[in-house]
Amino acid sequence: MIPTNFIEKKKMGKEHSADEIREFIGGYVDGSIPDYQMAAWLMAVNFQGMTDQETIALVDVMLNSGETIDLSHVKTYKVDKHSTGGVGDKVSLILAPLANAVGCVVPMLSGRSLGHSGGTLDKLESIPNFNPMLSKKEFIRLVEKYGLAMGGQTKEVVPADRKMYALRDVTSTVKSIPLICGSILSKKIAEGIDGLVLDVKTGNGAFLPEYNQSQKLAKQLKNVGQHFGLNVKAVITDMNQPLGKAVGNWLEVVESIDVLKGGGPADLIEVTLHLTAWMVVLSGIEKTFDRARSLLEKALKNGSAWEKFLMMVKNQGGDVDMVINPEKYKNAAYIAPVDSIENGFIEAVDSYTIGMSALELGAGRRALTDKIKPEVGFIIEKKIGDSVEKGEPLAIIHAPDKDAWQQAAKQLLKAFNINRHKVAAPPLFYETF
Repeated sequence: MIPTNFIEKKKMGKEHSADEIREFIGGYVDGSIPDYQMAAWLMAVNFQGMTDQETIALVDVMLNSGETIDLSHVKTYKVDKHSTGGVGDKVSLILAPLANAVGCVVPMLSGRSLGHSGGTLDKLESIPNFNPMLSKKEFIRLVEKYGLAMGGQTKEVVPADRKMYALRDVTSTVKSIPLICGSILSKKIAEGIDGLVLDVKTGNGAFLPEYNQSQKLAKQLKNVGQHFGLNVKAVITDMNQPLGKAVGNWLEVVESIDVLKGGGPADLIEVTLHLTAWMVVLSGIEKTFDRARSLLEKALKNGSAWEKFLMMVKNQGGDVDMVINPEKYKNAAYIAPVDSIENGFIEAVDSYTIGMSALELGAGRRALTDKIKPEVGFIIEKKIGDSVEKGEPLAIIHAPDKDAWQQAAKQLLKAFNINRHKVAAPPLFYETF
């Protein structure tokens, strides 16, 4: 293969064969095709798209770029959930132990921060000593023994996605439906699961803000997933404002702990219960959504979901004492509110700006080599429809220093649109496929 010819073909909007995709992706994984040529092809796909057959071929090649996880000997139905990404979306941290608490087997492979969106792996790694980078053998052992493991891409499993995911983040090629499909489904099929619940975000904090694009992504994820034998439920949820209050890795862990212990923001609880209920239905534990939701509410109230979270942290080497006593964690160096400069009602919140501001504080990455600052981020105090008075906090900024706080405060003031008239909050859910 001549890589430049392959790149040129897609740049011209022509269709690749499965063999061409296999050879190019294979070359990237083994190092014979460099980052800059992969980046050029990713940009061509970003602009030209891929056909359904190309997307299926992409998923297949990425899936088979390394080893897959064989859990066929685990006879219990295996189910997972994946979000297309948003701001303050810490649902997986709650959902996985919650689903496990009612009998679901949850083998979960997640990703790192991508663009303005936080990543589950970075959140998990903010727990001292927690190891999400499990070997294939250890991942299988945890699923066999406990029915729950939260890991990430390793050199063994889906190496193509591990390399491409990191490159997409720094080359502005995140917002591509076929690339999103390839990334999500290769990881999820490689887990050895039977069922998958997809949380497809829409709105200004989603990777695909326009609703018609969110619909297209949900349908394609479902169709391609079913092609590979997965039982898929796709739910389009709102991302026109951050989910919950916390934005930033450790701050989101603390908020997740609050939910698992019976507290937490209502919107985060509702989205978590909704998505987990579909996992319970797919697993056959309950036949109806309402019965599944009721079962999950009990697991939050009786503490069994919290116990499963503690079990998972212990199993993966995390500091259980820090999780039980999060006040011991090292705080950001400069914590202060950003106050409203006018009276009124919150009309709109620019989630993308909030996500990028968190990245600038150190909660995400601008470059592949950037080190995450787990303690930085925001606590959002006002949501759409809330009243606000001049001088009242819009958010609490957890910054590494005063200069970073000042820059973040400027951005957050721009992110909140305040009107004299009260508006209704957007719905949490739109469509289910």
